[in-house]
Amino acid sequence: MPQRAAARAIPALRCWAVAVFVQAVGFLASPHASAGQENEQEPALEWLAGAYSFSDELGGFVIESVSGSGTQEDPIVVTETFASSSPVTLVIRTKRPIRPFDDGTLYANGILYMRVVVRNGSGQGWVEFEFELQERLHQPSIFSDGLSFDQRSEKSDEISSDAYDKYSRDFEPYDKLLFHDGKVDPGETAGFSFLITDYTPKSVFYLVQDPRIPST
Repeated sequence: MPQRAAARAIPALRCWAVAVFVQAVGFLASPHASAGQENEQEPALEWLAGAYSFSDELGGFVIESVSGSGTQEDPIVVTETFASSSPVTLVIRTKRPIRPFDDGTLYANGILYMRVVVRNGSGQGWVEFEFELQERLHQPSIFSDGLSFDQRSEKSDEISSDAYDKYSRDFEPYDKLLFHDGKVDPGETAGFSFLITDYTPKSVFYLVQDPRIPST
């Protein structure tokens, strides 16, 4: 290579090397640096109890505490605070191997005794409160999916509330449990007890909670 051409090539080569180095550093510093990371998000807080976890990751309310194992003698108790009177969704996941109808708490057996304690932080009185089970988010739980509020029992002794005197259940086309004949004023707390059964347990399902205000 002629001496003058070589002199021109050296600065160009140095510029190219610097550009490659800067690009490499930027790639390594980027959150997309490794394959598969582009869809990662910060993990949501999961509260563990028995064979399940409970999460408020979909927003609209805050879980304050979770306890219990999920048996009739030791139901899982989820304590929550609602900031508004809008529906919210509790995400429930299995955290132990699934074994339908297993007797005990070592497995997710599809039998879950629950008590939900809700504080009304909305500033509005609630005249009804509805729960809905969903196997797929935003899709009604049909009769054949096995998930319900103990649909095999015509009248469940496990359903009660300290704020509402009556309840009704709907199994088609939804799995819903509506508490009525009562009221929860702003700042007050209401407790709800019920049994969730899933005869074909899935690794994740959803509990929609919908406080109702008086119609105008």
